[in-house]
Amino acid sequence: MQKHSKRLPDPSICNEIIHIIETSASPLTPSALEKIISAKYQLEKHQIRLLVKRLIAQGELEYANKFGSTYLEISFNKPVRVSTYVVLKPPGYPYQAQPGDAVIQIKPGASFGDGRHPTTRLAIRGIEYVLKKFEFDDSRHRPNVLDIGTGTGILALTAVGLGIHNGIGIDIDPCARSEAKENVLLNNFEGQIDISDQYLEAIDQSFLLVTANLRLPTLIKICPCMRRITTPKGLIILSGIRSHESADLVKIYSRKNFEIQWQQKELDWMGVVFRRFD
Repeated sequence: MQKHSKRLPDPSICNEIIHIIETSASPLTPSALEKIISAKYQLEKHQIRLLVKRLIAQGELEYANKFGSTYLEISFNKPVRVSTYVVLKPPGYPYQAQPGDAVIQIKPGASFGDGRHPTTRLAIRGIEYVLKKFEFDDSRHRPNVLDIGTGTGILALTAVGLGIHNGIGIDIDPCARSEAKENVLLNNFEGQIDISDQYLEAIDQSFLLVTANLRLPTLIKICPCMRRITTPKGLIILSGIRSHESADLVKIYSRKNFEIQWQQKELDWMGVVFRRFD
């Protein structure tokens, strides 16, 4: 006799499945998820598969194929709130925004930056922290942003959506620039955000806000440029850093008179906000 064979799975376990996938340090295959849920709730495989099928039908989960294996991921094929005020959504999906929301439309494409990766969400939360925490004096210049390695343009779009007046997204990849330009038009930010193929070293203006979702060696390499292009008391939002790398990053940037203002961890990734003090 098979135990629990006639028991219907509790729908509340769906929330646990979503939480497990969201907080897993590595991607989960369907079989790996089944083992976790089976051990915790004593459910049979067909019951767990029924719950997963329901979550996929509801648009909460989706299958992803990476390196020849199939994994389960949180679906971004619907509006998803990634921070207190920022909602990401594909074009064409209706969404009733709440007061203060910045609803950013991102068209699916090949470039990095659709919200699925923790580093993107951490950078978005860092931008939100800066623009809700600090007041900027408009009398001298209008607040502006530079997004280095812009990908889909998501960070520049978020900054402008949350109140920055204008910005530039730079990327050496022509595919990324094409998709970022499309997303700028999609969000009606043409005239506010310019997508450029400029190299960082060629930038000859300063910015109140600079964002970069890049890996540690690149963030260290561009540190001197970051000081040059950041206004006094300007802020930089950095992501793409592993938790064990954050101390090295803080050490390098503190030598250039950047002081840490905020940091947050998701899984094994860190997002950091620095402010320039002279």
